[in-house]
Amino acid sequence: MFKKLDKKLLITVIITALFGILMIYSASNVWAEYKFNDSLKYVKHQFLFFILGIITMFTLSNIDYKYYYKNANKILLLTFILLILVLIPGIGIVRNGSRSWFGIGSFSIQPSEFSKIALIIFVSKYLANNDKDVKKIVKGIFPILGLILLFFGLIMLEPDFGQGMVIVITLIMIIFVSGAKLSFFVKCGILGLLGIVGLIIIAPYRLARIISFVNPWVDPLGSGFQIIQSLYAIGPSGLLGKGLGNSIQKHFYLPEPQTDFIFSIISEELGFLGVLLVTSLFLIIFIRSIKVSLKCTDLFSKYLVFGLSFGILIQAILNLCVVVGLIPVTGVTLPFFSYGGSSLLVSFASIGIILNISKNNKK
Repeated sequence: MFKKLDKKLLITVIITALFGILMIYSASNVWAEYKFNDSLKYVKHQFLFFILGIITMFTLSNIDYKYYYKNANKILLLTFILLILVLIPGIGIVRNGSRSWFGIGSFSIQPSEFSKIALIIFVSKYLANNDKDVKKIVKGIFPILGLILLFFGLIMLEPDFGQGMVIVITLIMIIFVSGAKLSFFVKCGILGLLGIVGLIIIAPYRLARIISFVNPWVDPLGSGFQIIQSLYAIGPSGLLGKGLGNSIQKHFYLPEPQTDFIFSIISEELGFLGVLLVTSLFLIIFIRSIKVSLKCTDLFSKYLVFGLSFGILIQAILNLCVVVGLIPVTGVTLPFFSYGGSSLLVSFASIGIILNISKNNKK
């Protein structure tokens, strides 16, 4: 089972996830002890999803990727139904103002995470089947663009702007590597800017986030609070940081530091070397995946690997940009590191599919 798998990719992913669990404990133990009287609360949940993720990864690594090609429409329809169901009060549960989860006891699943894989599969199949029409914007690109916007609209109804942006950017990049005209992407950029303006008008809290990004001290106890506390964690960390477990910001300064802002704690405790380690792990995962994509003998698998690997990378980049104050807060998690079962399962599932494609394209 292991002989034909890309061992460098596999080992890097497992090391990354285990490192993530270690940092979740370090970031969350104070908060978990205070809130649940159990410093291991978040770690136990994450470790359970780690085990499920490993099982998912190895299972998918043994499922022929052509299965996704044959069932792309069904997979997409299933996630479409889930995105509608999660919006229904009584079915979807609300957390932090977003109706984005299905909850079972203390566990929850976020369907928008799984829709990312479904859309990558479907778009990869569409582009592979319509290779000759890719340069024709109206005939080749508009139909798939309409589908992307439909899913983005459903995700924005939750609302989950961060996940929606990850999905849109990832899918646009797949279209880009397929050979679509550059003018199309210029128009998409203009449309995207207009769309962001519209979203700000609809929900003014997004404008507050942008203002807090430009100058978080305008509202240091409100919209700028997280960014300020994050910068307090990162700024004085130095080369080696304060040492594992010695974060100051996790002591109720940075809210729920085990989630979107876990990178701030990594930087504070492990310093520049910790930052270098995290970025290196993501680069290795991406480079190994791109090598798999370049070796693919068919367009579907080539687009699929690129989309899955770029989806992980762009999510990581957006998260890192948020915590260092380069872009407004988006609510995007750091793959393999941030606390959250859905994010971890989807990341492992993506790697499992890539491993299968790598195995099937080895000469």
